[in-house]
Amino acid sequence: MKLFPLNVLFFFSIFAFSAIDEATIHSEKIVLGSGCFWGAEKGYEALPGVIDAVSGYADGEGVRPSYREITKLKHKFNPNNHAEVVEVTYNKNIISTEDLLIHYFESHDPTQLNRQGNDVGTQYRSIVLYSNEQQRLVIERAKSNYQALLADAGYGKITTQIKPITKFYEAEKYHQDYIKKNPNGYCPDHSTGVKFSTTTSVPIPDNTALAQGKTIVVIEPEGYCAYCEKFKTEVTSKYLGDIPLTFRLASHLKGLTINSPTWATPTILFLEDGKEVFGHQGFMSPKEFYEALGYFKLGNSEAYKVAFGKGTDARFCKEYEIFKNTPDGVFLDKLSGAPLFDTRDRFNSSTGWLSFTKPVDGSVYTKPDNSYGMRRTEIRSKTSDIHLGHVFPDGPNGSSRYCINATVLDFQQRL
Repeated sequence: MKLFPLNVLFFFSIFAFSAIDEATIHSEKIVLGSGCFWGAEKGYEALPGVIDAVSGYADGEGVRPSYREITKLKHKFNPNNHAEVVEVTYNKNIISTEDLLIHYFESHDPTQLNRQGNDVGTQYRSIVLYSNEQQRLVIERAKSNYQALLADAGYGKITTQIKPITKFYEAEKYHQDYIKKNPNGYCPDHSTGVKFSTTTSVPIPDNTALAQGKTIVVIEPEGYCAYCEKFKTEVTSKYLGDIPLTFRLASHLKGLTINSPTWATPTILFLEDGKEVFGHQGFMSPKEFYEALGYFKLGNSEAYKVAFGKGTDARFCKEYEIFKNTPDGVFLDKLSGAPLFDTRDRFNSSTGWLSFTKPVDGSVYTKPDNSYGMRRTEIRSKTSDIHLGHVFPDGPNGSSRYCINATVLDFQQRL
């Protein structure tokens, strides 16, 4: 083992101490309350320069700081109740207190008193707790500037309380990183849409195209939403269907008739001629999304019964007659638009159903089907999970025969 002289070790220890001191001296804490702490915590964690964000309780007196206690009916309008807050630790060299406050005010409606959207009670009050005088001055300035902008937009007086931090109580473990632990929900978005800088505002889109025919609108937040990102990754990134899918902010739905609450993200709206047919708040799995889309697009048709009721086309049905001799091209999933079968693998089995020797690679999956006293292998689409048909071992030259219902397919000619 190599030994270092004492003077060298002393230098290293001084250098290490200085490095640690230099790294932590720019760190500060601020406690922010803007309604339910679940979505707020995730939003702060996504900001560059935020070291940590912890959900908790603060600014209460005579009330035990626990979720069970502060949510009791007797404390709903108790002015001494604790507020749901997030303790944010941040590096001022990367994100300034002002920028953090801009995110805070823009991410909720500070004009609502003791509530945010459907969450009502003193625990949901808008509040900022500062740790030093410099922070207080920045908070007051940000509040004053935002008040002027809100007034110009027709909003009332900001109700945000500004106080020094006295005591912060960390919330129960199951509340920490709640959105990460509960992947099938929604992020509350109560923002007013009013921005500190008009240059960063999202342009108001033209909704004329959304008022014609069937469309799907996904409401997303202005900031980060874990459930929205998951929905994009698992569903919309793979969606190639012929019903247009569009993303909008809740503040950008002008000209559309919407019945669902728009404060949850994602909210998936199914519209016809600009009017909501039905909607869903929160994350939808691919299976849930395509079941909803199936009824929206197909209604109570034979295609819907085949896709979701494992029905079977009539032999030599109308769609079969259309598809049996198409030009060169690809057959698509009727809902997701994903390629399923190629005309180059099609053959005439004389059965009255479309037949192929194989599917497009990775497009389908199989499962046993023992219904009606038969042993068969069912074929389902990987993207939408709709029923397509069955596969049998009696294809040409010893190959498989994929016997597929034409009503659940669309066709795209190869260019």
